[in-house]
Amino acid sequence: MEYVTAVPHPRSEAAESARSGRRSLAMALLCGALGAAVALLATRQRWAEGTATVAGGTFPLTAKGSDVTGVPAALAIVGLAALVAVFAVRRRGRLLVAALLALSGAGTVAAALVGASDGSVLDEQAAKATGDTAATAAALSHTGWPYVAAVGGVLLLLAGILALRYGRLWPAMSGRYERGTARPRRTPRAADPDRPEDLWKALDRGEDPTGV
Repeated sequence: MEYVTAVPHPRSEAAESARSGRRSLAMALLCGALGAAVALLATRQRWAEGTATVAGGTFPLTAKGSDVTGVPAALAIVGLAALVAVFAVRRRGRLLVAALLALSGAGTVAAALVGASDGSVLDEQAAKATGDTAATAAALSHTGWPYVAAVGGVLLLLAGILALRYGRLWPAMSGRYERGTARPRRTPRAADPDRPEDLWKALDRGEDPTGV
């Protein structure tokens, strides 16, 4: 009677790891790039609206995401840079960069959610419009763009988690890019006694053209 063992073949394990690495890499690149783009786009949109009473009339007030807080946009750029830097480092360096990517996403989410209900920028605009430092914005309302920025942060966070989990399976930059592209020094050609110009060049280099 023959017994069949369930021991996985090393080649099948390597192939499965390679497939997991490719899938996770594609997903991380998609989530990271899309998340950064969404967060940056959302911060340029209108987040809050209101009015101020000026000379018996109403003056419209608006605030973009970048007016409310600059944190989501800044962290989105940091996250995008970290996503690119993941391929330039290895081992512990890759783990640190992946953690930075994840933290950038988490910070983007937190800053966007905090700014979703922030009306201080409109209050400052109302004070400037009315000339009264105690004036506040009336009919205050908020749009859904802060939550769109938070979604972008979630995508960046997901990219960071994928980098932490599967980053060791991802390719890195070629060693020649890490060490630079220094060319090997050429060995000077031996001086030909029959060529006077070769003798002069050898003397300029401090060599003895008559030596063997």
